[in-house]
Amino acid sequence: MKDVLIIAVLGVIMVLNAMDVATDVGLGVPMWHIIEEAMIVVASGVTFLYLLWEMRQHKRELSSLADDLSRADLRLQDVTEKMRSARSHYAEAIQQQFSDWSLTQSEQEVAMLLLKGLSFKEIAMLRDTREKTVRQQASAIYTKTGLEGRHAFSAFFLEDFLAPR
Repeated sequence: MKDVLIIAVLGVIMVLNAMDVATDVGLGVPMWHIIEEAMIVVASGVTFLYLLWEMRQHKRELSSLADDLSRADLRLQDVTEKMRSARSHYAEAIQQQFSDWSLTQSEQEVAMLLLKGLSFKEIAMLRDTREKTVRQQASAIYTKTGLEGRHAFSAFFLEDFLAPR
């Protein structure tokens, strides 16, 4: 908006100076004065045209950036949807593995919280149980899975994502 105002004011100055030059020519004003004012008209006209060109260039660039942003947003939505789908499939695979290991419902809940990185104390608070109970359930999970602890348990589900292709 500021650019439009500047261009409009410059355009008015140019037109008024051009009218003044025309009036001065009719009144017989000295040539040096007419040349001086004509140079002001030319300078303001060139600047007017340059600013108008610049404003159009910026408008084209903004339009191009808006198009790029719109395309990037669509790609991001696509990636987000793919991530949701992958997350859902991964959660299903984890649940299937829990079933294959014959984990009880409580053990499955504890196992999922362990995978999320919560401590025994945090799991106990979330599940409204004692920390000792959570430790016993974790021990049962490790026994049923044949894994040696929390790190091995987490690695079981993460290692395929970290392996080079």
